[in-house]
Amino acid sequence: MPEAVLKGRVALVTGVSRRKGIGFAIAQRLATLGADVFIHSFSPYDADRSWGADPDGIPALIATLQEYGTRIAHAEGNFLDPAVPHQIVNAAVEAFGHIDILVANHTYSTLENLEELTATAIDTHLQVNVRGTLLLTQAFAAQHHQSSGGRVVLLTSGQHLNPMPSELAYVASKGAVQQLTLSLSAHLSPRGITVNTVNPGATDTGWADDKLYEFIRAANPQGRWGQPEDAARLIGWLATDDAQWITGQTLNSTGGGY
Repeated sequence: MPEAVLKGRVALVTGVSRRKGIGFAIAQRLATLGADVFIHSFSPYDADRSWGADPDGIPALIATLQEYGTRIAHAEGNFLDPAVPHQIVNAAVEAFGHIDILVANHTYSTLENLEELTATAIDTHLQVNVRGTLLLTQAFAAQHHQSSGGRVVLLTSGQHLNPMPSELAYVASKGAVQQLTLSLSAHLSPRGITVNTVNPGATDTGWADDKLYEFIRAANPQGRWGQPEDAARLIGWLATDDAQWITGQTLNSTGGGY
């Protein structure tokens, strides 16, 4: 068990709906480091995808996280509603008094190439991934009154390293999140808040078919896919005092590959 270096701190992690997901691994890692964790989910999103929702539902996630002995709370919310980011932050503050760490892990993703793009697809990606992230960060910063220890970690994809022509709306939204990193960091650094973005690379959360899985496994220098815990360990470290001098960065946790 890692040392409880985050004891007394509170984290809000969005997009925590499945035990196989990156969001759950992040929440789990922060809990093992001693943080109280407020998790956000939007289960209908997963239920509509090929991988499906967690078979045992959100109560199973909460029960597992509670095994680490820290306080856990939860709220559902669809970031297509512009009021929801502030509502989620307010719910976390009501539950725990304050938030020290925000991990904006939520995402909306569909496959469309240029010929298939629709205005609705573009707008939905931008509203959930970009607007949702910005409003979460705004609400987080508004309640952060400490002079140090604030952490914002955003999640991007590999669009800045490799072409993703079948995911153009997703690429546009995640590219925007990445480009916000340095400017948000400059604005929030004087208030003791660091802002970094993590690209977790191709991560095995059950979304790839067998052909794609083998292609990416063979292409990775380490001969494997990333696991949710790989990104979670990095994000857990970024939340600690050891990372207080790291801000405005995009960190690629990809095993040297995609």
